[in-house]
Amino acid sequence: MNPSRRRLLRAGGAGAAALALAGCEGALSRAASLLGQGVPGTIDLAAGESPDPAFHLLARAAMGPRPGEVEEVRAAGAAAWIEAQLAADLLDDGACELRARRFESPHLPPGDAFEFKREVILREHARATLLRAVYSRRRLRETMAAFWSDHFNLDTGKGSGAWLVPSHDRDAVRRHALGSFRELLRASALSPAMLVYLDGKENRVRRPGDRPNENFARELLELHTLGVRGGYTQGDVVEAARCLSGWHLREGREWRRGSVEFRAGDHDDGAKTVLGRRIPAGAGEEDVDLLLGILCDHPATSRHVARRLCRRLVADDPPEPLVERAAAAFRAADLAVGPLLRTILLSEEFAASRGGKVKRPLGFVVSALRALAADTHAGPALLEFLSRLGQPPFQYPTPDGYPEEPEPWMGTLLWRWNFALALPANRVAGTTVDLAALVRAAGGEGAVRSPADLAPLLLGRRARAAERAAVEGHARGPLSSGRDRFAEGVGLLLASPGFQAC
Repeated sequence: MNPSRRRLLRAGGAGAAALALAGCEGALSRAASLLGQGVPGTIDLAAGESPDPAFHLLARAAMGPRPGEVEEVRAAGAAAWIEAQLAADLLDDGACELRARRFESPHLPPGDAFEFKREVILREHARATLLRAVYSRRRLRETMAAFWSDHFNLDTGKGSGAWLVPSHDRDAVRRHALGSFRELLRASALSPAMLVYLDGKENRVRRPGDRPNENFARELLELHTLGVRGGYTQGDVVEAARCLSGWHLREGREWRRGSVEFRAGDHDDGAKTVLGRRIPAGAGEEDVDLLLGILCDHPATSRHVARRLCRRLVADDPPEPLVERAAAAFRAADLAVGPLLRTILLSEEFAASRGGKVKRPLGFVVSALRALAADTHAGPALLEFLSRLGQPPFQYPTPDGYPEEPEPWMGTLLWRWNFALALPANRVAGTTVDLAALVRAAGGEGAVRSPADLAPLLLGRRARAAERAAVEGHARGPLSSGRDRFAEGVGLLLASPGFQAC
């Protein structure tokens, strides 16, 4: 917490702080709108019977378009949009940072984060993450950050994880999300949060006969690199665990709490053999780099990562030829992420997969907020919806990350419908949708005679006869004939199978 906020709390108490924060959020909203985050001046509702390629690209690679973005991608072309997104640091993200940077704890080094209470850390990191997903212009980086967060899943419920996950997300996942998988893998493996979550800090071999802790080694091989069918054995797990021994996390009252260091006395420095390749004795802390090099060089790793990304971007059961081409491009680029993404997003298989996936809860919420150009500060009400939907950020307990397939999410459909109806009606506290501005930008009531006419904005296509009948059966007529009924009609579009799919 910054000094000015502390003084405010001391001087005026919680009520004054709440008023000040509300005023701060209002000012941020106005500034962000001036920087281009509001409803654009005009919106093109021209659309065909199925979503065009630009809408499909944004639906999968950007968690949904904001009004006006489809036209921008269509004009530039998919390849140009992808190249601009891969050079994410060149994109001005100042408007997004206005919202996300107001939270202090996600930007601190691990040791300083312990000054905050656990619930504050969790809330601020979740809010900053959600705001970036909604407002960042670096769309592909946000999509890949969400992907890598599942690939290298961490649960904030274990030990000191709540205080350490934000730095893992910042310094490992986001820093390398579009860069080198080799660098990402190493940053994740030696991050304080991973040492806590998968017991790497307990992996000590001090005397002959000591058995290393295998937890992280097993997940490193099974989930992070080779995959469950990657050809490794239990012996490889043990040898990998020996390579990973000796890394220490400073905890409790230790100086530089939250930092990681190598302790030679806790490391098995003997010779090892992993996947048939020998690691000589005496390498010390270099063992981890030798191990990770062996894993990255193995063809099963590029295939496993490519398959998981194809599942995220193309289909739950992706076409095998695409997986092989993507894996080959990944290997040829020494595991650089850019060529992997280009191969997938510009493929015929990607183009043919429109409407073939069901949005996970985070993607559903983000795409709805983006489609309606909502103004939000990701307050408690929005986080509560994500929790009810089953995907609160950084709270999945097992190392495999939130499920990709739709079946595990079917039990929360009622909460999807509740959110869909609440959002356009401005019944999500702290989040505002200006339907009147959207209608004006789309040509006014002459062009938007019913909520169904906004289908191109939400579905990327014209409403089908059954969809129009369902919407107009509840909300016939333009906005002026009844704001609540019009909002209900928009909510029905958000709740429809057409919006749930992408």
